[in-house]
Amino acid sequence: MSKQEKLLRRFKGKPTDFSWSELETLLAGFGYEVAAGGRTGGSRVRFLHAELPPIMLHRPHPAPVLKRYQIEQMLEFFWKEGVL
Repeated sequence: MSKQEKLLRRFKGKPTDFSWSELETLLAGFGYEVAAGGRTGGSRVRFLHAELPPIMLHRPHPAPVLKRYQIEQMLEFFWKEGVL
């Protein structure tokens, strides 16, 4: 099982300790790239893909751990767009 598959399996389990860096790795595996933010971007991050709609998320802080609603929104998006 590849690292990407393990990460996806972990994400689908809706863990309470899924980190922002793990999400970036997971999205990169699906072909997403972090868009360059402007000076006033703040904690909002946009992920771009050549064929799929962009994803906009707030980077969690102070701890770099995703909130439950963010994981659920991402899973719903993945199912809707046929990524999963």
